[in-house]
Amino acid sequence: MAESETGQERTEEATEKRKQKSRDKGEVVRSKELTTLVMMLVSGAGFVFLGSALVGDLMQVLRVHLNIERELIFDLASYPGLLFETLQFSIFAVMPLFILLALVAIIAPMALGGWTFSVKPLQPEFKKMDPVKGMGRVFSLKGLMELVKALAKFLLVGAVTYFLLKNNLEGFFSLGNESLEQGIARMGEELMWMFILLSSALFFVVLVDTPFQIWDHNRKQKMTLQEVRDERKETDGNPEMKSKIRQTQQEISQRRMMEEVPKADVVITNPTHFAVALRYDQINMGAPIVVALGADEVAGHIRRIALANDVPLLSAPPLARSLYFNCELNEEIPAGLFLAVAQVLAWVYQLRQYERNGGVVPDFDADVSIPDDLKRDNTL
Repeated sequence: MAESETGQERTEEATEKRKQKSRDKGEVVRSKELTTLVMMLVSGAGFVFLGSALVGDLMQVLRVHLNIERELIFDLASYPGLLFETLQFSIFAVMPLFILLALVAIIAPMALGGWTFSVKPLQPEFKKMDPVKGMGRVFSLKGLMELVKALAKFLLVGAVTYFLLKNNLEGFFSLGNESLEQGIARMGEELMWMFILLSSALFFVVLVDTPFQIWDHNRKQKMTLQEVRDERKETDGNPEMKSKIRQTQQEISQRRMMEEVPKADVVITNPTHFAVALRYDQINMGAPIVVALGADEVAGHIRRIALANDVPLLSAPPLARSLYFNCELNEEIPAGLFLAVAQVLAWVYQLRQYERNGGVVPDFDADVSIPDDLKRDNTL
């Protein structure tokens, strides 16, 4: 079982955040053997389709660009021009194959880990210069795997080479009996198919290396329980800090709510457990809105602010309970409570008229009509 630098076992699967962090560092699944095999097979296929043209162009180099007239041999000033012309022709001859291999070199590594770009691997890491850790990497499981792969490639390529040479040695010797062009063409064809067969021998190494690289990458990605906890804290936030932030937010919200109580038209109470402050503007509002509501200590605070600012207090327990449990702060009251609240507001308007003109304080019948679906237990 893999261990972290702290000695803890890595038993937990990597989280998505850990995987993305590794990708940002350029740590993705890669198999050098798979890339090598693909490049060699594509090279062989390229020789199959482009070989004739390539051989023809190279023959042209030998026939024309290296067939120098006697006068030019003694003209040293002409050498750079001849050399440049020969190199230019040769480069253009092999350019299609080079472009093909360059594309394969870019695309092939993405077969396992996909595309990623990071400059992190280019940055120097001094801890990798530690000779003790370096020896540890040499004698690690990955180091052992690299040794096994090297031996396997040596044995496979050596065996296939021996088999091919044994069966084609006589044909190679007979090339001397053919013309130059025929000999070169047949030798190129033989070497091309030998190259493809030698490349195919590495397929068995890839069959072992690819699953190993995937397993080794996933093993290194695993996390300890402590790392998972730390990441969860980092993602979700420290519980204590979150609680403190939530408490601060509640205090700010409550302070703002209390600032709205003096603007209320009425505060309906339970009378002690609940308090709901309502405000209604006939011109700008479609229905009364709740500007403050609370229970127990908050309700008491609402009542005290209302008394200090001459906001009418009305004891209507069934309505107070219904408003508290069915309304949201700064939202309109439910349609089912329109009639009951309208009775309350009518009482408030009568009360204000009494205060201006004098007279008998109007009584309010607390037994207002409340729909069954909006009622709450009267034991609250």
